[in-house]
This record gives sequence, structure tokens and C-alpha cells, in this order.
Amino acid sequence: MDWAQVLVIILSVFLALFLILAIALTAMLIKVTRQIKSVTTSAERAAQKAETIAANVSAATTPAVLGRVVAAFVKNLKK
Repeated sequence: MDWAQVLVIILSVFLALFLILAIALTAMLIKVTRQIKSVTTSAERAAQKAETIAANVSAATTPAVLGRVVAAFVKNLKK
């Protein structure tokens, strides 16, 4: 067996090994990408809910409503 044939065999083995590793890593990368997409979707939904809650609270705490609450509190303190 010539040294060139040995070198070809060694290189072929390493090429096959790296090809298998590349396929496995690509599959793992696709899985992680899907998980990241799921997490970002959940975070977006949570942010939208928080925004809705903040809008509802800000609508409920208009200056007139706060004035009434303060007036009622002052009335209770005077009694």
C-alpha cells in the first residue's frame, strides 16, 4: 500500500466524521432556533398583556378619579 493511499484513507475518514458532525450540529441548531422562536413569542404575548394592563390602569387613574379618592380619604380623616 502506497503512502498516498494511506493519506487518502485517513482524509476520507476525517471527512466522513466532519460530515456527520456537521449534520448533527445543523439538526441541533434547528431545534434551538425553534425553541428561541417559542420563547420570543411567549415574551411578546406577556409584553402585550402588560401593556394592556398598564393602559387599563392609566385609564382608571385619571385625575378626576384620583381627586375623588383623595377627597374621600380626607373626609374619612376629618371624621
